[in-house]
Amino acid sequence: MEMSAWSAMSNAMHGRTERRPFSWATVRRVREFARPHRRRIAAFVGVGVVEAVLTVATPLLAGMVVNEIVEGSDVSVVVRLAVLIAVIAVAGTALSLVGRYLSASLGEGLILDLRTAVFDHVQRMPVAFFTRTRTGALVSRLNNDVIGAQRAFSDTLAGVVSNTVTLVLTGAVMLTLSWQVTVLSLLLLPAFLFPARRIGARLADLGRAAADHNAAMTDQTTERFSAPGATLIKLFGRPDRESAEYASRAGRVRDIGVRTAMVQWAFVSALMLVSALALALVYGLGGFYALRGSLDAGSVVALALLLTRLYAPLTALASARVDVSSAMVSFERVFEVLDLVPLVRERPDPLDVPDGPVSVEFDGVTFGYPSADKVSLASLEDVAQLDSRGGVDVLHDVSFTVQPGQVVAIVGSSGAGKSTIASLLPRLYDVDSGAVRLGGVDVRDLSFAAIRRTLGLVTQDGHLFHESLRSNLLLAAPDATDDDLWAALTRARLADLVAALPDGLDTVVGERGYRLSGGERQRLTIARLLLARPRVVLLDEATAHLDSTSEAAVQAALDEALDGRTAIVIAHRLSTVRAAGCILVLEAGRIVERGTHADLLAAGGRYAELYRTQFAEPEEPVLAVTAG
Repeated sequence: MEMSAWSAMSNAMHGRTERRPFSWATVRRVREFARPHRRRIAAFVGVGVVEAVLTVATPLLAGMVVNEIVEGSDVSVVVRLAVLIAVIAVAGTALSLVGRYLSASLGEGLILDLRTAVFDHVQRMPVAFFTRTRTGALVSRLNNDVIGAQRAFSDTLAGVVSNTVTLVLTGAVMLTLSWQVTVLSLLLLPAFLFPARRIGARLADLGRAAADHNAAMTDQTTERFSAPGATLIKLFGRPDRESAEYASRAGRVRDIGVRTAMVQWAFVSALMLVSALALALVYGLGGFYALRGSLDAGSVVALALLLTRLYAPLTALASARVDVSSAMVSFERVFEVLDLVPLVRERPDPLDVPDGPVSVEFDGVTFGYPSADKVSLASLEDVAQLDSRGGVDVLHDVSFTVQPGQVVAIVGSSGAGKSTIASLLPRLYDVDSGAVRLGGVDVRDLSFAAIRRTLGLVTQDGHLFHESLRSNLLLAAPDATDDDLWAALTRARLADLVAALPDGLDTVVGERGYRLSGGERQRLTIARLLLARPRVVLLDEATAHLDSTSEAAVQAALDEALDGRTAIVIAHRLSTVRAAGCILVLEAGRIVERGTHADLLAAGGRYAELYRTQFAEPEEPVLAVTAG
């Protein structure tokens, strides 16, 4: 009976989860998603039904044993019944083991399918999706919602079937034995269910509060324990205040834990009391009928044992609709992500980039970043409604051509659209009008793999994973040998540094590569580019955040990377682009000037103005002296 109490509490707690109605379309999608597991589901349900039948059989056999003892039957009869009870117990344990295996394999298999589907789909989403969504919310879909959906099969489905069978069989047998005792014992059921719902609701509220505080602590630790966050706190934050804030939240979680434990104890104790009263009623009323000769002693014992098996399925089925609704909500939240259509999609029959040197062409390109409602979900941004603003053109009729083997530089003010051009070439976004071509082929007609093989990109903040140097390099060439890695590091002017590290190529670079300096990180990303051997190189402010010494080392590595390749160099520092064969000046999304360094200086236009701003000699400061 104690297990019935804990089961009731668990179901009641889940009963206060989100209750928005679900559509039959979701049910049909769930059915299609579960189709590959249908045989295992059928076996799982079948095992649950047999377990339910065995659950009812044991009390009846126990009652028969009592009757045989009371009647003074042969010992062999009692022994046979006892052996049969033991066999049923062993069979029930074996079936429970099989059911547990089927439940675990079914649930984990479904989690695998859902997580893989969501992960693969999210990887196909455009960069705009990741710039807007909260990483924590997205991870929650992969974890919490997927597990919530999994419970629909591993727990709810079999529970509903087995509990229904148990309830019907138990009720039918109890009514057959004594309908009077059965009806009177069920009168105590409201005293069992209502506390379960009320106290369970309180436990659910406490659980949500604890989850909110734990989530806040997780957010705080995630941000503060990252390398940038820890640096910010040390420079500008107040560690004492941070510690007090964290301790306050942890204290509230502690207080909630204590209250939860006490409410659980009160709940289970109350339900155990109700159960004991129900048993007392069965024994008292059943004994009364037995003494009057209208009921045998074995039936009284059977009724008492059956009663202990009646409350658990009743309380579970009372919350079954809520459990199903909660699982369907989890499925809908997973499907919500899967239903997001990527703005950038590969055509069914993509082309490859022609062999040989590759040209780059922007032909009348106009582009505006998409609005949030086209790339994201409100629930992933933690907003009530997505911002529909967007689509303002940031590039206007941009046209230029980079011949095979030519180096073209793009300069301009901040916000002019330089990095937008860098995003369009690898097809992180699609143009609104015009075309971007690699080797004369529109990038929208190329396969993603062909673009990756052809184009190499180095940004101003080369991202590194919290993995080894080897793993970060092998992203570009998974089949590269150690000799290949060392050759790339040598050309990137980084081999001596890596060789001096205790673990060499197996050195873990830390979160976002923060164990390396800025210049070292950039040279590692250049080594990764050299391993990929792209025919076109795109450098987006590759030396923007480096000091003069680091810039010189990175520039030497870049010269190695650009040798013989078609290249576009986007830069804010004009000193890095003076040798380019052609320089494009971009302002307000338009190309306003183009030519060589010397020609643009002689023209005295926007480029000359930028050059004078960066390289003009500063005037000597004049100190104001006041006579006194």
